[in-house]
Amino acid sequence: MPVLAPITWGIDGFPILTTNSGGGWGASYPMPLSASSVPSWTGTDSFSGTSLGPAWEWNHNPDTTKFSVSNGLTLSTTTVTTDLCKARNTLTHRVHGPNPVATIAIDFSNMRDGDRCGLAAFRDQSVYIGIQRSGSTYNIVMVSDITQSQTDWSTTSTGTTKAIKSVSKGNIWLRGNMDARPNGTKLVSFSYSTDGNTFTALGNSYTLNTAWQYFMGYRWAIFNHATISLGGSTKVSSFTQS
Repeated sequence: MPVLAPITWGIDGFPILTTNSGGGWGASYPMPLSASSVPSWTGTDSFSGTSLGPAWEWNHNPDTTKFSVSNGLTLSTTTVTTDLCKARNTLTHRVHGPNPVATIAIDFSNMRDGDRCGLAAFRDQSVYIGIQRSGSTYNIVMVSDITQSQTDWSTTSTGTTKAIKSVSKGNIWLRGNMDARPNGTKLVSFSYSTDGNTFTALGNSYTLNTAWQYFMGYRWAIFNHATISLGGSTKVSSFTQS
């Protein structure tokens, strides 16, 4: 577990750790600066303002010309690939609590042929619900078994489509339900809604991988990448984690 403790420097130039009376870590330390509140990990982020909040992480160094924040998050396609692990500008958020639920509202009207966007439970074994465009057809899909080698982190599988359903171009809500309890089922399931109120399950539950080699654990991931050519984009109007 990471611990922050004060460090001073002795006359010999070596650091000295501030410990408790027994010579161990202190249960608490005085703050070096004034306390400052931080946003909650739960609740709704509507991407107001012009920058992302501190809870967000990019999976790769982002191409800052391919996204914008302004009353919503616009993700333009940055990578042409069929491999989610290699797609740049995948935006991630740590899961929180024993049973985290994440929901995104997304407008996929500006996708190009071959584009893929969606919400993933993301680590070295990933699964997602998303939209795939093929010509003038839009399908909502559940894809699992996206895997990486724990030896060199190369992609060993780009995934298998487990469920597919035709959907009309426009807006959709995508949701993931995760059991993150150490002694829980370790399952994640996905659902979608066309009105933001009534959600329909898609595909089966997927067993999460909790092996220690990928110690960061699972993150929710919002992605949009091309498989044919760049130029498309999606707009995420909100992310809610409860």
